[in-house]
Amino acid sequence: MLPTLTGVGRLVDDPELRFTQSNKAVATVRLAFNSRRLNPQTNQWEDGDTFWVRGTLWEKLAENAAETLAKGMEVCITGELRTEQWEKDGQKHSQPSLLIRSIGPNLAYATASVTKAGAQQQGNGGQQRPAQQQRRQTPPQDDPWATGPSTSEEPPF
Repeated sequence: MLPTLTGVGRLVDDPELRFTQSNKAVATVRLAFNSRRLNPQTNQWEDGDTFWVRGTLWEKLAENAAETLAKGMEVCITGELRTEQWEKDGQKHSQPSLLIRSIGPNLAYATASVTKAGAQQQGNGGQQRPAQQQRRQTPPQDDPWATGPSTSEEPPF
């Protein structure tokens, strides 16, 4: 079983989207993970070690990442660490790589506008339809958290 990495990194470049001969989308991203710390003696931020890795995304995840993410963004990421191996000029080479399973912007430093993949929103510029807005503003009848303050100290479930 390969180790899973979950962490926060920074995109070194824009995602690079390509398509295989069988027309499957594949994107590559270069990521940097570092251990920045506040030095309590100097009260200054110091960069520690940096782990550089190339990540690969497939199919719809690749297309969505290429459309959404850009160089310099801090991203939350989960994937499996692998070792890429190749031979060039008679020399064997290897490097770590990451098969990315999920990726998204870190909302501590960015805002995001989320559209459900495959949703058809025609003629309204991506805005929600009024029925959706109404439904989201009115809590469901069976939502125990939507009721007013309780006099009991027990949670409402």
